[in-house]
Amino acid sequence: MKISVITATFNSGKTVRDTIESVLHQTYKDVECIIVDGMSKDNTMEVVRSYESLFCGRMRYVSEPDKGIYDAMNKGIAMATGDVVGILNSDDFYTSPDVLEQVAKVMAGGGIDAVYGDVHYVHDEHLDKCVRYYTSRPFHRRWMRFGFMPAHPSFYCRRSVYEQYGAFNLSYKVAADFENLLRLIFVHRIRTHYIAKDFVTMRTGGASSSVLRSHKQIMRDHLRALRQNQVYSNPLMLGLRYPYKLCEIALTKFDSTLGHRLK
Repeated sequence: MKISVITATFNSGKTVRDTIESVLHQTYKDVECIIVDGMSKDNTMEVVRSYESLFCGRMRYVSEPDKGIYDAMNKGIAMATGDVVGILNSDDFYTSPDVLEQVAKVMAGGGIDAVYGDVHYVHDEHLDKCVRYYTSRPFHRRWMRFGFMPAHPSFYCRRSVYEQYGAFNLSYKVAADFENLLRLIFVHRIRTHYIAKDFVTMRTGGASSSVLRSHKQIMRDHLRALRQNQVYSNPLMLGLRYPYKLCEIALTKFDSTLGHRLK
C-alpha cells in the first residue's frame, strides 16, 4: 500500500529540509513524496532537488503559480498515486520515524477510510520543547458543530475518498481544512480511526497583531462551512472551543513544569 505525502511550499527554504528528511527517514518505505511549490523566490527548490536522488524515484515536484496553500494541496492530491494521502506542511516534520508505519498498519486492515492522531507545537528556537499538545483522542463527529476537528496534519485518508467527495474548497480563506473534514466526516460519515500517537511536530510563530482578525475569519469560515453543509451551529457553540484550547495550553505547561521538577 503506497502512501502519498503532500507538502505545499512557498519560500520554505529554512524549514523544508527538516520536513523532507523526516519523510525520507520513515521506516515505512512505500511512500511517495510530492512537493507543490508556489514559485518560491528563495532556495526552496534547490533544497527539494538536492533530495531527489535519495528518494530513488519516489519524489515528484512542481513549481508554478497557485492560488494559495489549499490550491497547492489540491494539486498534490491530483498528482498523488498512493492508496492513502496525507499532508505534511513545509515547516512541520514527523515526530518519530514510525508514523507512516502505524498509518499503513491500520489502513491495510480494511474497513477504515481515514486515520488521525495527535500533534504538538514548538517554537522555532526550541524544537525540543512542547508548547501545546493537541490530542485528537476525545474527538467525535458531533464535536464538529462546535468547530472541533481532528488534528489535520495527522489526517491520512484514502485517495478514493477525495475522488468521490472532493478535496479543498478554495472559496474558504483560512478554514478550508475544517470544511473538508466536516464534509468527509460529518456529512458523508467516512469510517475513521484514532491512533494514539504523536504524529507531527509543528512550528508556531509568536504573537501577531493579526491574530484577532484571523480568529474572526476562522469564525466566519466555520459558520459558512456549517451552513453550506446543512449542519446546525451558532457563534456561541463555536466559541466554546476557545476555553478548551486554553486548557490544553495550560495542561501542556503544567506537564512540562512537573516533568522538569521530577528530573
